[in-house]
Amino acid sequence: MRLAAPSKSAPSRRKTTVARYAYLLSRYPAVSHTFLLKEVLGLRARGLHIETASINPPDRPASRLSDEEVREANATRYLKDGNTLGALVLLLRAIATHPVTLLRGLRVVLGIRNLRFAERGYWLFYLAEALLLGQWMRSRRLNHLHVHFGGPVAAVGMLTSIAWRIPYSLTIHGPEELLNTEAEHLSEKLAQASRIICISDFCRSQLMQLLPPRHWNKLHVVRLGVDPAALTPEIASHSGEQRPLDIVCTGRLVAAKGHRILVEALAALRDRGIDFTATLIGDGPERIGLVELARERGLADRIVFTSSLPHDETLALVRESDLFVLASFAEGIPVALMEAMALGIPCISTSIAGIPELIQTGRDGILVAPSNIAELTNALATLAGDATLRQFLGRSARRRIVRDYNLPLNQEKLAQCFAGEEAHS
Repeated sequence: MRLAAPSKSAPSRRKTTVARYAYLLSRYPAVSHTFLLKEVLGLRARGLHIETASINPPDRPASRLSDEEVREANATRYLKDGNTLGALVLLLRAIATHPVTLLRGLRVVLGIRNLRFAERGYWLFYLAEALLLGQWMRSRRLNHLHVHFGGPVAAVGMLTSIAWRIPYSLTIHGPEELLNTEAEHLSEKLAQASRIICISDFCRSQLMQLLPPRHWNKLHVVRLGVDPAALTPEIASHSGEQRPLDIVCTGRLVAAKGHRILVEALAALRDRGIDFTATLIGDGPERIGLVELARERGLADRIVFTSSLPHDETLALVRESDLFVLASFAEGIPVALMEAMALGIPCISTSIAGIPELIQTGRDGILVAPSNIAELTNALATLAGDATLRQFLGRSARRRIVRDYNLPLNQEKLAQCFAGEEAHS
């Protein structure tokens, strides 16, 4: 498939045009992606003009959204808003008024190699969404598209960029798009992008495998982060008193999060005579199986499954805990870990992807091999029996966040990155 060159995709007057950004997201707002809301609001506060579009509606009814989320939802353009007839009318209007735009998009879809019939059908749907998105961007005088994640939402972004000749950029997180690069046609999406934000050095290294060296200058590492000022640790330390160890894990109940390994490690911890309670915050397809596994291992009275909680309630439980654990098999760099570290909670996680960039084992937390029940059990037992070590790791973890994963500072870097792209467009 031959892609349009991004540097030639827009007229020269862009050199003096102030960038007006459309942020395209798969689902916005979403409880599992609160960092996207913070990014949009933070960049606006730094003077960037950003309007949001989302493929799908929010993941909760309006009654369960915060006031901030309600305001964002009301201002967001939803490509799948349930009004099929209205969308069809807008699509036909876009086709009638911009037939060349349609042809450019069709040429891309028909030129993608190794697509099965059904897959090409999906790409035709992506093109329909791209036509609607580009039409909306023109009506709002938005001249740059930014997309988070490299899956189907990036397919819509790439087609919008080529069909409407609008420059677009990407933020790549992982792990999904990095595990399925050929199926996601990630190389094509990266090649069309004018700039690519990577959330970690590990992420950048994976994208370097997909791009020829002449494109490496498009890759920029801008880390995610949390606001340390909003995540203050408890004044009273978790030490001394005789009570069960309070363990917390937050994350969707999916296989990649390694919850089954955690449950098995907790069973082994119990067998060592260590008293604890564990709270698993989140929901997902693994829930029924995990509840059954906990029952089979005799942990039904020790493990609490809360389902998904509002962000403030989740943070309250993490703040009151002794230990945060994330036994993932695949991650980018989890914001949940950053939040726990900012709260001064010692963390145990796995040595995968970008997590070793966040946690230096033995200094900011403890890392274990993924899927290794024995290592995880030993780490849990070590911290369970050493309150002084927990305090040391918790204090060090917060310093790490303040220094390198500080959201206001990293948002400033992101704003500068966008400003640099505008200056060179």
